[in-house]
Amino acid sequence: MLKKQGNDGFTLIEILIVVMIIGLIASLIAPNIFGRFEKSKEEIAKAQVEMLSSAAQSFTLDIGRCPKELSELLSSTEKKWRGPYLSKQTIPQDPWNRDYQYKCPGDHGMFDLYTLGASGKVDDNNIKNW
Repeated sequence: MLKKQGNDGFTLIEILIVVMIIGLIASLIAPNIFGRFEKSKEEIAKAQVEMLSSAAQSFTLDIGRCPKELSELLSSTEKKWRGPYLSKQTIPQDPWNRDYQYKCPGDHGMFDLYTLGASGKVDDNNIKNW
């Protein structure tokens, strides 16, 4: 029997066309995915700022003053303290792995609580409790 010699594989041109099509699709989809990822970090930060603000307000109602620092939400020597005020027993870091900024008394209310956000500096894009 004679073995038939044929085209059993893909040519280099065919492979290059497929790679170009995949690259084109990836270039169209990637910006949307990364944009959503950054937006999800902002949403997480908003939720955490709300949670920490609520805990600080509960502390204030119980003790009669705002916490001097966020760690007082987890433990305190105050007689009226009814905490811990955070369910996970830890002060979370923001989604950019930085500590939340806390100031009592605040410039915008009883206390100021905010994250420096993606930029790492104070600007209009900061997520804050005021």
